[in-house]
Parts: sequence; C-alpha cells; structure tokens
Amino acid sequence: MNAPVQACIGLGGNVGDVPATFDAALRAIAALPGTRVLRVSRRYLTPAWGGVAQADFVNAAALVETALAPLDLLDGLLAIERDAGRDRAKELRWGPRTLDLDLLLYGDAVLDLPRLSLPHPRLHERAFALVPLAEVAPQARIPGRGSVRDALLRVDASGVRPLAR
Repeated sequence: MNAPVQACIGLGGNVGDVPATFDAALRAIAALPGTRVLRVSRRYLTPAWGGVAQADFVNAAALVETALAPLDLLDGLLAIERDAGRDRAKELRWGPRTLDLDLLLYGDAVLDLPRLSLPHPRLHERAFALVPLAEVAPQARIPGRGSVRDALLRVDASGVRPLAR
C-alpha cells in the first residue's frame, strides 16, 4: 500500500432507498483496506443531468484518507456499486441508478487512463458534485482549475437543494 492520500468521492443515486444505500456505501468505503472516512457532506437534491427523463438525484461527497492506489480505490468503489445493485453494463448512460460512486480527486493526481481520469472529467462544471464537495473539502485543488471553492463560484448551483438531515 501507498502512503495515505486524501481523496474525494462523489455519491449519487435516484432509485430505491437512497439514504440507506448511501449509509451502507459509506460503511463499505470505510471498510476498504487502509481507508477511513474523514468527512461526509449533507445530502442534496439535484436535478437529473444528461437529458434522460428521470427522478431527481440525491448527491453527497465524502473526504477519505486512503493508502490504496487510485485504481485499487476505484475497484473498491465499483464493487460497492455492484453490491448496491448497480449493473453498469445494463444501464442507460446518465440514466437512473441505485448508486453512483465517482472518484473525483485523489490528492493532486492527474491521470488519463482508459479506466480512470483524475481529476474527474468536468468536475469543475458540475454543481451537483461541487456543492457537496465544497462542504467537505473547499480548499481541495482541482488540478489545472484551482480550488473546489473557486470552481463552485463559476457554476450555477441554484438547482442544488440541501435535504433535511
């Protein structure tokens, strides 16, 4: 395992009992080898994105510390999605899903691999990811884009509404 790195994970879902799914996913993330959850944002109701007619999403973000390498962390997140009932092979792109776990940032890493791009592509343009991320890691750097807080100032976040705790 590597030296611990702070990473940011986006959580999303709009099918089933999303709060319970998020709770289970956060427990599973904390159980990944060499990984601990440092902070979790509130949950936000966000308009569905990508042009597919569907229910609004619930989104959140988690700041974790992990000794896993980026691809190992990604594999852990994908396994957690599968355990929550997600089948990426059968779903519509940007369509409804039980759980979406996105590795948004991994320290200051910049990667462009077939399976993983870091920072997450278009993170700096997506209010549904930036609003919860700014709650747990406002000073985190989006390589090539500045801080999460600064990126949030450049997007329209009017459709992102916090849910009651």
